[in-house]
Amino acid sequence: MIRVILPAHLRTLARVAGEVELDVEGEITQRSILEALETRYPMLRGTVRDQVTGQRRPYVRFFACEQDWSHQSPDAPLPDAVVTGAEPFLVVGAIAGGSGLFLSRGPIPEAVHRKE
Repeated sequence: MIRVILPAHLRTLARVAGEVELDVEGEITQRSILEALETRYPMLRGTVRDQVTGQRRPYVRFFACEQDWSHQSPDAPLPDAVVTGAEPFLVVGAIAGGSGLFLSRGPIPEAVHRKE
């Protein structure tokens, strides 16, 4: 049994309260986990990876055993701890940017630069 932890917005979309447990056939890879996830929860298709290319969506990261697997091959075998269910496979929504407060309002006020 493979354990998967999804970000809150995807748990809401899939209507699950916590961790997801999946039966995954064959070698345990990012691709096999995501295929099993999308088969069981079809409403998640296109949210984690592009439906046409199968590539990870921007601002989505994958972690296994506290290591970022986002840039690894989707067909690379995952660690034994994930395969045995001792550790979960995490799908994480990355956060980028800022408030954009000063982007459209001209120069940044001097008070923001000053450290007091």
